[in-house]
Formats: sequence, C-alpha cells, structure tokens
Amino acid sequence: MSVVEQQGIPIPESARPASTAAGLARYRDLYLWMLIPMAIMQAGIFSDYWGDLTDNAWSVHVHYWTATLWYLFLILQPYYAAHGQLAKHRTNGIIGMFLAGGVAMTALSAMHRDIANAERSAQMPERFGPFEPWFFYGIAAVEIVMMSAFIVAVIQAIRHRKSLEDHAWWLVSTVFIIMMPSLGRGVGIWLAALGVRELNPSIYLTTGIIIALTLWAAKKYGRLNHPATYLAVGVNLFNLLFEPLGRWEWLQGLLRAVIRG
Repeated sequence: MSVVEQQGIPIPESARPASTAAGLARYRDLYLWMLIPMAIMQAGIFSDYWGDLTDNAWSVHVHYWTATLWYLFLILQPYYAAHGQLAKHRTNGIIGMFLAGGVAMTALSAMHRDIANAERSAQMPERFGPFEPWFFYGIAAVEIVMMSAFIVAVIQAIRHRKSLEDHAWWLVSTVFIIMMPSLGRGVGIWLAALGVRELNPSIYLTTGIIIALTLWAAKKYGRLNHPATYLAVGVNLFNLLFEPLGRWEWLQGLLRAVIRG
C-alpha cells in the first residue's frame, strides 16, 4: 500500500493499476443501485419485525441488525472504492468479513425458532392457520442451503480480492442469496391482505422477483455468466423445493435431532 493510500488520500485513476481502474469504472455507480435491495429488504421485513418489536426474541433482534448492517456495508464499500478511498475500503473490508460471519451464524442459530413453530403448529393448528408443520421444516431446510451459499460467496470474495470485478460481484450476490426471508414475509403479508391464504404463491412470487432483480443487476454490470450469478439464481430456485423438503418425514426427524434449543 502506498503512503498516499495509507493517509486516506484519493488516488487519481491514472495512478491505479489497469485492472483496478477497469473494475472501478464498471462499478462506479454500484453504491447507488445497492440502495434498491436495501429498501426492498427493509420494506419486506418492516411489518413482521417492527409490528411486534417487543415480542421478538433476542436472536431475532441480533440477526435483523447484523443483516441490516451487512446491507449498509455493501453500500458503503463501493462508495469508498468509487471515490478512490481504497485504504478505508480495505480497512472496512476486514471489519465486514467479521460482520458477514455474524450474519451467517445468527441466522443459523435462530433456526430453532422454525422447529419450535413446527411443533407448536402441530399441537395448536387453530393458532397457525395455513402454516402447517411442514412449512417451518421446509423453511429451515432451505435456510441451511441459503446461508451455506452466503458463506461460500463471502469466501469467494475474499479469495478474489485482488480482482476487483470478481470480488465486488461475489459480495453483491450475497444480497440476492439472502433476500428471500425478508422479502418473502412482506409479499406474504401483502397477498394475505388481498385475500390469498395459500402459502405457495408468496414463495413463488418472491422467488420470481429476486431472480428478476439478480438477472437485471447481472446484465447491467456484465456479470450474467459469472459463477456468483449462477449461485444466487440456483439458491433461489432451490427455495422452491421448500414444500417437498418440509413434508419429507426423514428430514423432519433429522432437523429435530440436529437443531435443538
């Protein structure tokens, strides 16, 4: 790192390596576009989280705020890079990897709530309406794959940190990989208000929205054929298997045995 970078002084484009300059040119306005998934995530989770704020478990609060900070991180980092503040970008990047671990671990540690809800819905079906036990088992199953994909994407971003274009897109892909839980809640509430009581339409619609956003962003930044794009799309397609997975009794037993409160 140069003395100029260490002092936090923006580096002129002419002084940057060609590969870095090309990556910065591609993602110059990325921080502005990243406001869109941030707004979608917050709008989707708003009613579910803030509507019963004081009733939420501690693990829910921790996960909500770590995920929110992750989305903010993915706005701030490209801003620093686009404005030549690479020293700040690198320092915050180290902090961000710690934050990414928090997002993954808090999501996985909160999964016992799914198992508890599955057991309660079997005992008191009248309180859960259309939410049968298989729904919660299915959500738990796809969330394990989802968070595993998130971890893979973050590790790949670290491995490709010297290739700004690849590094950035692996991190951007995490937004689309973990968007389902928050957006799905919002879509479900909206459809319920319209009188749609079935659960599957909200999952299908949410999946369609996320895949459309992923492909739109990938096309805009020339990343349609990137493995991070394949991973984000693949994870969201896998989410559609939540019902057959949730109804699989062998998997239900495995989840109960592994995920204990």
